[in-house]
Amino acid sequence: MASAALALGIVIGGSGCALITYQATTEHYDASDGVSANVGDLDLRNILIIAEEGADDASLVFTVSNGGDSDAELTIEPVTGGSPVELEVEAGQQIVLGGADEDPLLLEGLGAAPGSNVELAFKTPGAEIVEISVPVLDGRLPEYGALLP
Repeated sequence: MASAALALGIVIGGSGCALITYQATTEHYDASDGVSANVGDLDLRNILIIAEEGADDASLVFTVSNGGDSDAELTIEPVTGGSPVELEVEAGQQIVLGGADEDPLLLEGLGAAPGSNVELAFKTPGAEIVEISVPVLDGRLPEYGALLP
């Protein structure tokens, strides 16, 4: 009995504060400039808009992964103004829009000013519509300059 109590004391003492302390590394957060969302089987990461001051059109940049067993059609529509765009994502596929292999999506007639946020609605058939506030950045940073429409 004494050895069991001693072993328990060693385990508790050896774990330090980890048993009762909040662990920030277990929480998901957006580590970059964009925001994230989940729509049905689609995971959307680092969503952001790149636009020039006074321009009508803007580039939509993000990564989308389809974790489902079937292809999905993603529709993205500005809540106020602008035209909707559609994207087909095959089952198991990941697309990096604005990456080395894929151009960003063009949002026509958006008229978004850098520094603002734009409400976008993301929808796929059979899933709830997800509206999120997406930040608008300009092309001052080198990594975003090449993504301007």
